[in-house]
Amino acid sequence: MGEDRRLTAVVALAQGMAAAHTPRESWRAAALGACRALAGNFAALSVWERERGRLRVLANVGDRAFDEEEFPDDEAYPVHQFPEITEFLHERWARGGEPNAWVETAEGSTAGRAGYCHQRVAALRRRGRGCCVVAPIVLHGRAWGELYVARPAGEPVFDRADADFATVLASVVAAGLAQTERLEEARRLAYTDALTGLANRRAVDVRLDEAIEQHRRDGVVVSLVVCDLNGLKRVNDTRGHAVGDQLLERFGSVLSLCGAMLPGALAARLGGDEFCLLAAGPAADEVVRAAGELCRRAAGLELGEGVACGIASTQDPIGPVRSGRRLFRLADAAQYRAKAVRATKPVVAGREGPDDPVVRLADEPSPAKAERRRFRGRR
Repeated sequence: MGEDRRLTAVVALAQGMAAAHTPRESWRAAALGACRALAGNFAALSVWERERGRLRVLANVGDRAFDEEEFPDDEAYPVHQFPEITEFLHERWARGGEPNAWVETAEGSTAGRAGYCHQRVAALRRRGRGCCVVAPIVLHGRAWGELYVARPAGEPVFDRADADFATVLASVVAAGLAQTERLEEARRLAYTDALTGLANRRAVDVRLDEAIEQHRRDGVVVSLVVCDLNGLKRVNDTRGHAVGDQLLERFGSVLSLCGAMLPGALAARLGGDEFCLLAAGPAADEVVRAAGELCRRAAGLELGEGVACGIASTQDPIGPVRSGRRLFRLADAAQYRAKAVRATKPVVAGREGPDDPVVRLADEPSPAKAERRRFRGRR
């Protein structure tokens, strides 16, 4: 391959990874770009999971064998089967060398001389491949994983120039992975509450809009639990905000635990002492049970004074729900009702008869503030 074509291939790989919106898209772009650049027919990207002592495949592209999924859930190999990633490479780096790529064939190793690797050779033969080039990926100064590109039996074997080029491609992949990590961290921070680690209001708004669309299209049950943690102001005023933050964190853990009772539920902190659970799929009664457990556990938190909990579900008689905003108004009104009457159990919108006060409060915006004051003033 000429220098111009190789430069074009490097640029294409980098652009493909830069255009990725998710880690999976980034992994696929890395493997596919390397496969094309090296004129292979198959490529894989794998990560070295040190804590589990294994090499886990993230993506397979090209002509995949029957047992090779594009994004496998459980394709992993004990690292001791591939000593070059832990022994050969480590020793080379320790002596100041570079993490160069090497070539394996169905007959044994050639370019790069990483040492005969029986497992790789056996895999080549089993899958009808004649050779592969293996390029270590180094990220943040440590071995992160490997890039693997293969050619079918009968095709020209990778040579030393291909191995050198694979080393360059691996460094481009490493840069792309680092960028993906930064973007994922930025996304995580944008949708995560910094104190509790739960989702934030932005994440709830996005997920709620998606859930309401599912409800409108497929009739999926959507339920929203809005909670107000009682006693936070007193704790902040008498014990300090650091102790108040501890109370918020503890309640966040309880919310997460109870949310796990509802498959796929999103646990979030809306801000201040307000939290919520958003569930799409579980029946309304399941959500009420989980919220009841939340109230019970919250009542036992040290320093706290329990929680006021309101629920609104599309499965209850609350009228048509065409937007997330209305479901929020209903759950919020139910939470205010719970706080006003000092309920120790959740208040559920639509379950107090045809003239349900919660539904009336939510659907009459003009007197809402007066109604809320009246609810809060009741003893």
